[in-house]
Amino acid sequence: MGRGAIDLWVNVTMGGGKDIEYLQKVKQDYFKGGDDFFRDLSIAECLDAMDSAGVDRSVLTVPAHSPPASVLAFCEKHPDRFSLAVVPDLRKVTRDTRELEALYRSQPVTMARITPFGVDLPPNHRLYYYVYGKCIDLDLPVSINTGLPGPPVPGECQDPIHLDRVCYELPELKVCMAHGADPWWDVAIRLMIKYQNLVLMTSAYSPKYFPDSLIHYMNTRGRHKILFASDHPVLTMERCLNEAAALPLRPGVLDGFLYKNAARFFWGESFDD
Repeated sequence: MGRGAIDLWVNVTMGGGKDIEYLQKVKQDYFKGGDDFFRDLSIAECLDAMDSAGVDRSVLTVPAHSPPASVLAFCEKHPDRFSLAVVPDLRKVTRDTRELEALYRSQPVTMARITPFGVDLPPNHRLYYYVYGKCIDLDLPVSINTGLPGPPVPGECQDPIHLDRVCYELPELKVCMAHGADPWWDVAIRLMIKYQNLVLMTSAYSPKYFPDSLIHYMNTRGRHKILFASDHPVLTMERCLNEAAALPLRPGVLDGFLYKNAARFFWGESFDD
């Protein structure tokens, strides 16, 4: 492959979720997680995991309002290895849209990140458009969770069909579906064929369970559209990369999946293929 992977979803503050009931259910019932599930990672621990797995760059998540200094320190000390995904609170959307821009101008922000199940509103709801407009102004991609969520909460709001109108009305907006699209893979694939600025990252979804339709899409029309992410340490980088290497992909597709597609979509790098 000649280069390390880009991991678009790495968690370094999972320790704060150990007392949240629905996350405990996700750990026990969905991921069958071990002792490392709820644990904060130090900079050294995260770099060790990245170096061991072969990851060049990771994207870490922070809230738009009062981002933890401990996470910002990752980027300050290693700007070549870490960047940020900023989560605006839709319940404070005007405040957090302003704070998203402030972080973008002072920190290495790679994307805005939205999780619809957290507010039980589909991403074509009017509240999201405050964030979308700012992302267009900043030329900043937005990551939006799709697929049924792991927590036992309503998940219809994460059906990717809700992005149909968003992508139609805002063709300049760069949208990355996150956490796969199960059980609506075919809808997500059809939307990516339809809209140039729509891609999908496979965070929180084990590569060995990718459906045949996704593998086929990666090998054909979607070779530039599917991006790697782990959700480390929920799903470790090492596990996800080992499973990705075993996928039945055509020559060149794995390098696109692990590195080029993210570098192109989020960092504007160009490649010959």
